[in-house]
Amino acid sequence: MTDALASLGTPELLALAGALGWASGFRLYAVVFIVGMAGAAGWMELPAGLQVLQHPALLGASGFMLFVEFFADKIPVVDSLWDMVNSVVRIPAGAALAAGVFGADSGAMALAAALLGGSLAATSQAAKSTTRAAINASPEPFSNIAMSLVEDGLVVGAVWLATNHPIAFGVLLLIAVVLMWIVTWLLFQFLRTVFRRVRSFFTAPA
Repeated sequence: MTDALASLGTPELLALAGALGWASGFRLYAVVFIVGMAGAAGWMELPAGLQVLQHPALLGASGFMLFVEFFADKIPVVDSLWDMVNSVVRIPAGAALAAGVFGADSGAMALAAALLGGSLAATSQAAKSTTRAAINASPEPFSNIAMSLVEDGLVVGAVWLATNHPIAFGVLLLIAVVLMWIVTWLLFQFLRTVFRRVRSFFTAPA
């Protein structure tokens, strides 16, 4: 077991894996950049499987993509298109980041963390996409900006809380996941109703 694994302990590692997976569904590039920068600056000791995030090339790439995403995510319609394109990246990346918390030192735990991280990334990605689609039904742009800023704060808060108060983070994460499932289902029903009404409007005989 590496020094990083020994110093963090299982609750902290599980909390970190959950935070990386869950937050990746919102802001994958922010997660990679924040965690990598924290490790490079010496703010936290990263497990061996995540130390690659400290590499200057990866910090530069994730920082650039974070810059692009920060603005793209705040523009109506563009944010939904951005989510659609990045949905194929966020879920497997969330699983990979969660697995990297345990690395090759514990194959079973790494696999369990990958399943956890991928599932949490899928949950937050679905909640984000349906919420943004519902918000885009409104013509004003301020709700998009407000929701995007909330998501920015959630990513930073999740990483900080997971590394400093893992038990509290675990409880809040469980509550957040249940609420996201409920919100996603309700918004999906709402969007389906709106789509049916729009389709019936255009297909109705003159």
